[in-house]
Amino acid sequence: MIKVEKIDSFTGHRDCVYALEKSGEKHRFFSAAGDGFVVRWNLQKPDVGELIAKIAHSVYALAYLPHINHLWIAENFEGIHVIDIETKQELRSLKLAPTNYFDIQIYQNQAFVAGGDGVISVIDVESFVFRKHIKASEMSVRCLAINPVDRELAAGFSDNTIKIFDLLTLELKQVIAAHSNSVFALKYAPDFRFLLSGSRDARLKIWNIEQNYALEKEIVAHTFAINHIAYRPDNRLFATCSMDKSVKIWDAETFKLLKVIDRARHAGHGTSVNKLLWTDFDDQIVSGSDDRTISIWKLYEEK
Repeated sequence: MIKVEKIDSFTGHRDCVYALEKSGEKHRFFSAAGDGFVVRWNLQKPDVGELIAKIAHSVYALAYLPHINHLWIAENFEGIHVIDIETKQELRSLKLAPTNYFDIQIYQNQAFVAGGDGVISVIDVESFVFRKHIKASEMSVRCLAINPVDRELAAGFSDNTIKIFDLLTLELKQVIAAHSNSVFALKYAPDFRFLLSGSRDARLKIWNIEQNYALEKEIVAHTFAINHIAYRPDNRLFATCSMDKSVKIWDAETFKLLKVIDRARHAGHGTSVNKLLWTDFDDQIVSGSDDRTISIWKLYEEK
């Protein structure tokens, strides 16, 4: 039995909250929104947000590099900004094509940026120059996931496919006709046996990597688009969030639904829940929404 308690709600943003990202400390995290504000929050002092950067356009994607304490910010229609968190100074910026940027994933010395123009931009983190532009669709790249075990990059597209690339050569290895609508969320299971995908078609699908990404399971998980998937730090549970305003908690082994967090039962969000962050701090889940708020949830497991 799982119980949920709403710990707090942060109300500093002036537009839809699109991005949540961990920081180098368990009790702090970053958020970004349609207002262009990038904010650092403290779960121990939830009433005050600290402004890290103010960007001219909306921000859908953030990526934190813990070893150098840098935050990568993808500004829609502009490009990448790299912020030194210690000084809050912009260290570098890189102009990209004038489109939306939905995701950033960083592996070793490579940053992968998902573009609304169907291009995955590959950037050398150290030299901050382009390594490659991967054009694999005429439609948006909405999400990315990295599998370091099999050295693969998975990308979800608005053409309803998941495309698998070689992480080293960046060559296209496989195309999966995955959903009946745009693929908004991808997450490799922590043991890298499965790839989880969520779509605008409200389906959660589990793909078996050892069987060449054969479909393992399909779940009608939500009533509207699935926007994001996040695993608990101990990997036993994962959460999905949706345009249907809910957050759902699932068993990571059986894929059984365990809990629904919504407005009626838990004073949840009033509109689409866009992003999740399952923190290492006191088993707390962070959710960001179109309602401009960030909610903090604590889970309790009863035997």
